Amino acid sequence: MLLPAWHPGIPVLAHRFRKFDAAAAFGLMTRHRVRNVFMPPTALKQLREGLAASASPKLALRSIASGGETIGEELVAWSRETFGIEINELYGQTECNMVASSCAALFQRAAGAIGKPVAGHVLAVVDASGTPLPVGTTGQIAIAKPDAVMFLRYWNQPEATAAEFAAGFLLTGDTGFQDPQGYIHFVGRANDLITSGGYRIGPGPIENCLLKHPCVAFAAAVGVPDAARTEKVTAFVVLRPGIQPSDALAAELQDRVRQRLSAHEYPRAVHFVDALPMTVTGKINRKALRQQGLAAAHRVV
Repeated sequence: MLLPAWHPGIPVLAHRFRKFDAAAAFGLMTRHRVRNVFMPPTALKQLREGLAASASPKLALRSIASGGETIGEELVAWSRETFGIEINELYGQTECNMVASSCAALFQRAAGAIGKPVAGHVLAVVDASGTPLPVGTTGQIAIAKPDAVMFLRYWNQPEATAAEFAAGFLLTGDTGFQDPQGYIHFVGRANDLITSGGYRIGPGPIENCLLKHPCVAFAAAVGVPDAARTEKVTAFVVLRPGIQPSDALAAELQDRVRQRLSAHEYPRAVHFVDALPMTVTGKINRKALRQQGLAAAHRVV
């Protein structure tokens, strides 16, 4: 966020916490009268839990931006009710950042969508060869070149650079689709998709469904290798304070997904954990969760 803010002369506050702490983050924003913040969805969920456990801080927020993972309508509603602010979702990558947005000041947010292409950028949903796909068809989200914020190349890696492009598009590696109104819907990272029983399943809808349960504070869904199904949909759940894990609650969460989404998406294993592993950028570490799920499956056998 540094250079986009500096370009029009807006000061940026940065602070490196040893570990993200909701109370410390609220304190930092309160002391410095921070007006605009960018936080991954998981950090916003931690703020929500921290706010529930303490007095409401006196914030000066006027905008909240987020991205990097599926946000979900439950988190959007919390921000609206708590701060009176719509979360503006941003989409992009290190190689070509902030190319789509759900800017509430420009157009109405569409439920489940990351937004529309930002002015000056051309996005499409394409197949592996770079051919644009019909509206509503899931494929790779791609960005047409040339683009002012697109990277030039990977340093001294011409083969890796070439592999990122097809037919004039930068292939993001993210799967999604575009609806008839032009909104882009994010399904998941290509390597985060779960292949189970012949279905390709994005973790986002499962996680959002679980998060709407009153006992759930955080949730993540991954695919764990399984001989019968290729991968088994597995959920990791952090419960709200005072809620005890149980087999009955696990079954209730499974039924919730089965009934509200579909039979092939429900988690066939639910693990209650104290915390979700995070990457250094504040996203869920799905690789670590897959390893935990595989280890748990071996213990059961």
